Amino acid sequence: MTADESAQALRDREPLLRAGGTPLRALLTAFALLILLAPAGFYGELVYRGTFDFSAGAPAMAPLFVLFLLALINPALGRIGLRAFQRRELLVIYTIVLVGSPLISHGLLPWLLPYTIAQQYLSRAIVEWQTSYLPAVPSWFGTTDWIAAEGYFQGHMAVPWQLWWTPLAVWLSFLAALFGSTLCLMALLQGQWIAHERLAFPIAQVPLEMVQEAGGPHPRGRFPSSWPFWIGFIIPCAIGIINKLSTLLPTIPAIPVSGYTLMQGAGTGPWAGIGAITLELTPWIIAIAYLIPKELAFSCWFFWFVRVALTVTAISLGASAEPPEGWYESGFPAPHHQGGGAVIALAFWTLWIARRHLSRGLRLALRPRTGDSEDEPLAYRWAILGFIVCFGYLIGFCIAAGVRPLLAAAMVGLIVTYYLVWARLRAETGVSFMSFPFRVDEMLVVPAGSAIFRLREIIMLYDLRWAYYPGGCQSAEVLTGNVLEAFKIANSARIRSRPLLAAMVVGFALSLVVTTYVVLAGMYHYGFQNTRANSGSSGWLGPQLLFIGGRIFEKITSPTTFDLNAIIAVLVGAGVTIGLGLMRLRFWWWPFHPIGYLAASCWGMQYLWMPFLVGWALKTLSVRYGGLPLYRRTVPLAIGLIVGDFVNQGVWVAVSVATRGVV
Repeated sequence: MTADESAQALRDREPLLRAGGTPLRALLTAFALLILLAPAGFYGELVYRGTFDFSAGAPAMAPLFVLFLLALINPALGRIGLRAFQRRELLVIYTIVLVGSPLISHGLLPWLLPYTIAQQYLSRAIVEWQTSYLPAVPSWFGTTDWIAAEGYFQGHMAVPWQLWWTPLAVWLSFLAALFGSTLCLMALLQGQWIAHERLAFPIAQVPLEMVQEAGGPHPRGRFPSSWPFWIGFIIPCAIGIINKLSTLLPTIPAIPVSGYTLMQGAGTGPWAGIGAITLELTPWIIAIAYLIPKELAFSCWFFWFVRVALTVTAISLGASAEPPEGWYESGFPAPHHQGGGAVIALAFWTLWIARRHLSRGLRLALRPRTGDSEDEPLAYRWAILGFIVCFGYLIGFCIAAGVRPLLAAAMVGLIVTYYLVWARLRAETGVSFMSFPFRVDEMLVVPAGSAIFRLREIIMLYDLRWAYYPGGCQSAEVLTGNVLEAFKIANSARIRSRPLLAAMVVGFALSLVVTTYVVLAGMYHYGFQNTRANSGSSGWLGPQLLFIGGRIFEKITSPTTFDLNAIIAVLVGAGVTIGLGLMRLRFWWWPFHPIGYLAASCWGMQYLWMPFLVGWALKTLSVRYGGLPLYRRTVPLAIGLIVGDFVNQGVWVAVSVATRGVV
């Protein structure tokens, strides 16, 4: 592209912020939606629904549902005298909601806030905690008032705001700094991933394809007119309606899509290593596998089969019978530990590939007179400075809590490293899978043993568990992935990224304040123990709060020691990942992707391998017998499957809230 063409492309970008213009209306609409989504998400996830997938269980579910509703009512705005939203305006609304809305999901503030008082509350029933480690918990971590703690968990009480100001200031500042550090990191890397490596970004393709620009003197955003899109949309919606009616009227047969057991897992013997096999044909995951590169989809299910084969082999050699997803021991094959090595290796590999891009950014940061490209969402010098300041604050926070400086840097560095890798997974696969393999606490404690850690260091490590566990859009990593996808959407839709970034930060701050109020007011009204967070089929937050205190007590009373097997397994995982990456760079025909190797180490792949296999097979057949023209014609069908699946789930969440959980 010549300099004149670049200048013309920049002029073609519609200013995002313009006094009195429609982009300002888009910003106000997005902020209003963030305010509305906070109570909607609280009731939809924590009070009535019983499954946690409205805001963050699947990437971008709530924002896509909102975007669909806006596109649905957009034509009617002109009929009532209002100007319809243009395509870019709708995408601006989507990106702002995309970044701010996950805060209400169960993996963020509803999990963070009870951490500050849960151990004080539970210690009334577990006397050993009162003398073993609770006196070492910093007083500013949370209120020590028993009445305030009881009210949060039992309900029927007004919020004692005067007791919450300090804990809120402490922990929300930590969350904001964590968001800021990863936002700056994504601002530094997005050019490499979007423009240079051209990663797939399958989830970001969905809003870009779902909202088209209508022609005429007053262009507006509209749905695509292609019939494959609407066929794909109707399929999951029809399945969802039939299956929902089947739960209400058992005489109506359900359409088996997921959760049906095809083969029970063996309890003993080598075949226990296969585990249970369930039917999993979730439409949106099959569509994701269809959109991503074939070798990546192939590697995800292939390496899962390798993991199963290694588990069967280990049991045959005398190991205890365990299903592949339940193998957490450090002995052979140690897939959990290998996954930890894969995470670290992928982080270094990602930064190594981007070394020229990062060195260029550093040069521009040190020579500000040269200027940055307007395509960058944040000037390099501000991105680097912002990362240093936020990262330093996180380390200082840990030091103030009693952690030694070197360990504090390792703790924060690992959290940010895991977020970097999970953002890469989102950019390449569209999903974050369901759990980090070999999490931050394990990476620090398991190899060296817990005996070398001080009491306050163990407390801090496990009290930060909300920040790094379990993954799969159920911790703060979802914010990192969503910011990255927002940058991709801005790049593809020719939206000015710098004012958009400022709007996203404002939306995040607004959502943080509103969501905090909603969660505290809601929990003190209903009581944590009376919500779906503590009960129901997906109520794992309550057990997690108990688990944290128990894990701290366990590490104190029964300290672990050096584990050579764990270190070997981590090194093996790192070595295999680097080897797969080198082979991909050297040989274009190499079919095995290192991210597929990491995905096979994640908990949850026992459910995802089947849709990845189906999506890969469908793409292989379409390319082989119809070539790229057939594949391109069927991409709208895959986009429709994703939109239809997300809209179907969003509709039933809305129905559940409207009927107070009756339906």
